[in-house]
Amino acid sequence: MQIPDVPPQLLAALVEAAAGQRLALVGGVVRDLLLHRHHQDPWRGLPDLDLVVEGQAVELVARLPAALEHQFGEPIPLRQQPHGRYGTVELELQLPQDLGGSWLVDLASARREVYPEPAHNPVVSSGTLEQDLARRDVTVNAMALAFAPGGSFEVLLLDPHGGQADLARRQLRFLHSSSLADDPTRMVRAARYSARLGMELAPDALEQIHSVLTCWPWPWQIGDKPDDAPAALATRLRMELELLLERAPWSQALRQLQHWGVLGLLDQQLQSDPQWRRRLHWARRLQLPLLLCLVANAQDPLALARRLQLPQRQQVWLSQMVCLQMKLVTEALPTGAETWCDWLEAPGLSAKAVALTIVASPVALPQLSHWLFHWRHIQSPISASDLMGMGWQPGPSLGAELKRQRFLNLEGCQ
Repeated sequence: MQIPDVPPQLLAALVEAAAGQRLALVGGVVRDLLLHRHHQDPWRGLPDLDLVVEGQAVELVARLPAALEHQFGEPIPLRQQPHGRYGTVELELQLPQDLGGSWLVDLASARREVYPEPAHNPVVSSGTLEQDLARRDVTVNAMALAFAPGGSFEVLLLDPHGGQADLARRQLRFLHSSSLADDPTRMVRAARYSARLGMELAPDALEQIHSVLTCWPWPWQIGDKPDDAPAALATRLRMELELLLERAPWSQALRQLQHWGVLGLLDQQLQSDPQWRRRLHWARRLQLPLLLCLVANAQDPLALARRLQLPQRQQVWLSQMVCLQMKLVTEALPTGAETWCDWLEAPGLSAKAVALTIVASPVALPQLSHWLFHWRHIQSPISASDLMGMGWQPGPSLGAELKRQRFLNLEGCQ
């Protein structure tokens, strides 16, 4: 079977290197190929290939250079990055330019997963293609094109969970009744697929979301120690949200999450927030990470940032934002540009924290924007070297004079 954009020699080399082991294309490429061939969807492109082999992926990779040279008639540069825990290998191949140049291939050993506790990382063991498909998120992603051994391009479509029928209905359906209890990040992926593919949740999938959020089957609760949260409510949840926010149409996907009630996985204040579009519009304008700005409006942004394990630098910005918000409601506000600058340029407060405060504030304070975009960039009309040329000595008095000159420049700014 020819796949758009994929050199047939590459597939032939992978089949050859499999050496008789069952090898299959899985995931988005299968779904998108069926949508393109049978449902007239436009071809969405192919950033990489996902394959699963019954056996050890590293053994296939060891045979791959010889198979590539056999199929292409020349050595093919190959870089590999194994991930031992799950038996996967990331490959980057440098094919001839007329065949697409650089290609990314994710090759995994077929595996089965068992969740010892809901939302915790699964226990992984070797498995069959069918068992590998059973661990997927939604039925339209749980199909595979298994290659016939021997180098032919005959393929067998494996569809044990009714993915073809759901593609025809344009529906997203979870694989089994405990899908979301096992891994709540599947709700985030469903929103991403819904927005990207124009699909709706099947009625039973929507019911499963409502049921799992209502019963909350996880021992950890929002308000418990952030460090105790299981992976699918912590780091894995962060990674899925980052992926959603990196790709268009992320705004539509977030709207789906809020409509389904899924933002409650993060925080109920975020779930009920009607202003998140405005906040993220400002986040983009201010070149701030979108997830950070979403977290900034949580009831307890510091606890949520710690639970998701946002980068330490971002957690510092959030902490500074919280302190600034407190000052804004408990202290008398400055009255002029120079006093605002004195206030906002105090030690322990960064421009990023001021930008976050603008994003998170329910009522805009124009002085914060004036400072961020204009006032902080106004400098003294005379430099330190000029002052020293006039007889000033280095030290606190020189700094005070530079500040006085700068504030004279700020007088009258609104």
